[in-house]
Amino acid sequence: MPAPESRTVVVTGATRGAGKGIAVALGATGATVYVTGRTRDTDTTDAPGSVQATAREIDARGGTGIPLVCDHADDEQVRAAFEQVEGERGSVDILVNNAFTIPGGLTDPGPFWHKPLGLHSMFEVGLRSTYVASYYAAPLLVAAGGGLVVNTSSFGGRCYMHGPAYGAGKAAVDKMAHDMAVDFQPHGVAVIALWMGILKTERIRAALDSGTVPERYRAIAAVAEDPQFSGRVIDALARDPALMSRTGHVLIGAEIGAELGVVDVDGSTPVSHRATLGDPPTFSTAVVD
Repeated sequence: MPAPESRTVVVTGATRGAGKGIAVALGATGATVYVTGRTRDTDTTDAPGSVQATAREIDARGGTGIPLVCDHADDEQVRAAFEQVEGERGSVDILVNNAFTIPGGLTDPGPFWHKPLGLHSMFEVGLRSTYVASYYAAPLLVAAGGGLVVNTSSFGGRCYMHGPAYGAGKAAVDKMAHDMAVDFQPHGVAVIALWMGILKTERIRAALDSGTVPERYRAIAAVAEDPQFSGRVIDALARDPALMSRTGHVLIGAEIGAELGVVDVDGSTPVSHRATLGDPPTFSTAVVD
């Protein structure tokens, strides 16, 4: 892995939330960070943000931010985005698969058949988009001579969280990280799934300020992580000499952060939710071609 200031990083779904925080934190290391998202210019919705705004913040932190307007539901746009990265940089050192859709009704109480059928959109921008971005990024990661792929995920891959559509999507990107690690192993590219805690995203901050966070989430929201914490953890993993020993695993961000000496933006050490939400999965070492 090259020095941080020489890295080429791609963070998908980085207009706001986890993706923006990760991109900004990695940009603060001096890296060149490509950020993808659908929003070209900052809007006035309840969750404002744009790829341009994220890129400008990366620049302000000492990195180089490059906006890529890309709808991850459109494979051709994803292909074109990575062709641009290849033409400008030649390779990729870190890919963070974070593009995800949050459909309406996701956190509504009740069984899945009382919620909108459209929750299956998470299988497109979330599950499928992780595969497609990794597919087009793979030759660029191999060209770098080693690298890191991170699929952002959550405890929802193991426990009941928001219903079966959300859980299936998260469990799938966890398993995808394990299986991609097998293919990338000969090329020195590590692949991990990173379980993040609840994050102080723009939406969560607004809900906390307005007092509209559902009671069942308040205890976890009280110990929420800044979105930049996950980016700091990814940077620490990329620097870790033992990185390849972690490939194919599902890692809890708070635990890896504590192990590698990473703190949140306020200097705190985020807590792991393993005790209440469950352990990461353990996959078989068998390989059937």
